Amino acid sequence: QVQLVESGGGLVQAKESLSLSCTPSFGRFTRGPMAWFRQVPGKERTFVAGITWDNFTTNTADSVKGRFTISRNNAYNIMYLRMNSLEPEDTAVYYCAGERAQSSYIPDDPFEYDDWGPGTWVTVSS
Repeated sequence: QVQLVESGGGLVQAKESLSLSCTPSFGRFTRGPMAWFRQVPGKERTFVAGITWDNFTTNTADSVKGRFTISRNNAYNIMYLRMNSLEPEDTAVYYCAGERAQSSYIPDDPFEYDDWGPGTWVTVSS
C-alpha cells in the first residue's frame, strides 16, 4: 500500500490562490491515475480533478473548471492542485488519491482509488 501525504492547505481569503501538493510518504507513485477529492464534514467525498500517469488526460469537476489545475511530475513523485479564484464554497478537506492499475480512464468515484492521504484543510473566508 502506498501512503500519500498532502501539503499546502491553509486559510485564505476569497479570490486568492493556493497550491496543494501530494507525495508518497515512501516509495514511488504507481502507474495509475491520480486525483484530488474534497469533503465537507457530514457530506460525501467529491471528485475535484484527476490525471493519468502520462499527464495526457486530465478531468476537472464543473464546479472548479477554469479555476483549478491538476498536474503531476512522476520523476519527482509529486502531484499538484493549483487553485485560483477561491470561493468560500471551496472550503473542505482535500485528499489526494491514487489508483494502482495503469489506465487511461480517470474515475470520479472515490471507491475506485486504492491509496489515500490523510487530507489537508482548505478554508476560504469571504
